Amino acid sequence: MPIINRIADYFDEMQEWRHYMHANPELGFDCFNTAKFVKSKLEEFGVDEIFTEIAKTGIVAIINGNSVGKTIGLRADMDALPLSEMTNKEYKSKRPGVMHACGHDGHTTMLLGAAKYLCETRNFSGHVALIFQPAEEGGGGAKVMCEEGIMKKFRIDEVYGIHNDPGSPLGFFKTCIGPNMAAADDFTIKVVGKGGHAAEPEETIDPLVIGVQLVQAIQTISSRNLRALEKVVISITQFHAGTTHNIIPNEAYISGTVRTLSKEAQRLIVKRLKELCKGHSHGFGGKIKLDYNYGYPPTVNHQKETKLAAAAAEEIVGIQNVDINAKPIMASEDFSYMIEERPGCYFHVGQGVGRPVHSPEYDFNDDLSPIGASFFAKLIEKLIPLK
Repeated sequence: MPIINRIADYFDEMQEWRHYMHANPELGFDCFNTAKFVKSKLEEFGVDEIFTEIAKTGIVAIINGNSVGKTIGLRADMDALPLSEMTNKEYKSKRPGVMHACGHDGHTTMLLGAAKYLCETRNFSGHVALIFQPAEEGGGGAKVMCEEGIMKKFRIDEVYGIHNDPGSPLGFFKTCIGPNMAAADDFTIKVVGKGGHAAEPEETIDPLVIGVQLVQAIQTISSRNLRALEKVVISITQFHAGTTHNIIPNEAYISGTVRTLSKEAQRLIVKRLKELCKGHSHGFGGKIKLDYNYGYPPTVNHQKETKLAAAAAEEIVGIQNVDINAKPIMASEDFSYMIEERPGCYFHVGQGVGRPVHSPEYDFNDDLSPIGASFFAKLIEKLIPLK
């Protein structure tokens, strides 16, 4: 692969950065040590401006090019997961119950590698806005950074990001135009019946029976209320009720997740959940309360920007290793908030054989770091070339 030679020279350095962050993971918005480490590297590279404490521990750093032009945002997430690491790596997590199980240590490393190269070369016009974001894993750090005005304050015109993809060939870039990743919502249903002795069920309103019927009915939303080609996921993931074998409980609790690629499908699912809860309440005589929580919106790539980013990737890994017609995936990503505010694109990049993300045995492949850094650098040189 024609990785940028200068970035290839950084490999040992980048590996050290990544291993340090992997050994010292942090959760959510509390990425204090990671942000301090990132800031120290950016100062060492000679970026022009560094702005800290955005969304608590986020950073935006500006690198100026050699002539006037647009500002391109490049984003990396920094936070880890609440998971106990099960590897024997020398650099395994030093924090019990916390590990980089999604490769955000690698994403940050790739952006730092690109930052070092771009500071050295300045072979572009305009400006690069390096966005180091906390709290991707459920905290919505991208949303908070946008709410704090980074797009307007730093005059960002376009924004791009990448995520490692275990199982895909090393350096294989894939994405699609339009919805690329799903919205991720969750819901909780409380069923209140009338408890009593299990030998006298006629004296009760059994919340378990109501809950079981409701779970089965919810499964018909995707199969009977949505078009067959509509890509959605509705998964019931929890059902809690009861304390012992001879008592019909008073309450039952159901929860799950909804993944959609369109707001139309999302609206229909919410409507049907409300209708089913109301209908089962009337039909069985219990009370049912639905709490629906809207999570990250879908990640929707823009056509022009996706094609331009793909062209940059092709120069690094070859046209045969870039697919912009990949099928959307039903996982979610809070980069969606950034790409709602500015045009851009989000790629998944193969890191070869390995354990899946969010596994306690996962580890980022360091061989991907110079590929990702080269992509970011090449993207800048193509989008805002010297005039």
